[in-house]
Amino acid sequence: MIDQLNTKMMNSVNHLEKEFNTIRTSRANPSMLDNIFVDAYGSKTPLNQLGNISTPDPSTITIQVWDSSIIKNIENAILDSGLGINPQIDGQIIRLPIPKLSEERREELSKIAAKYAENSKIVIRNIRRDFIETQKELKKNSELSEDDLKKIINDVQKMTDNSIEKIDELLKLKKEDILKV
Repeated sequence: MIDQLNTKMMNSVNHLEKEFNTIRTSRANPSMLDNIFVDAYGSKTPLNQLGNISTPDPSTITIQVWDSSIIKNIENAILDSGLGINPQIDGQIIRLPIPKLSEERREELSKIAAKYAENSKIVIRNIRRDFIETQKELKKNSELSEDDLKKIINDVQKMTDNSIEKIDELLKLKKEDILKV
């Protein structure tokens, strides 16, 4: 049971890492486009399923589109994404020049990263609370001794503290990455 709890907490930390990858920094990164969905073939399709995405240099992302009939839809999805990137279309290739971030935008992105981290901490704490409630219920039903319950609560608290520490580390690194000029 403790292993399942640890897995849930690690999954929350891993999810935060994925969320951080979608936050734009001044360097081009294909994962910036992970949350962009395009109206294609009658449904919302992830952009990375509509072409090859690459970064030929640190300030450009290119998308080699497989079907030229959806280029306009891809362009609109990128413009509507809020990334602040203006696509340049060149035949089957869409180039996305990544502009340098203003100081104001860096602060904004830093706050967004902090919000993601705080949400992950809340998830971790909720996982801890639910698990401890389950264990207290077992003790109440005499399936667990008082000593075992205390040991479990201590172990769970250590796991929670470790997960929150990892979240704080990730946030610190992401903020440094965002604020770096």
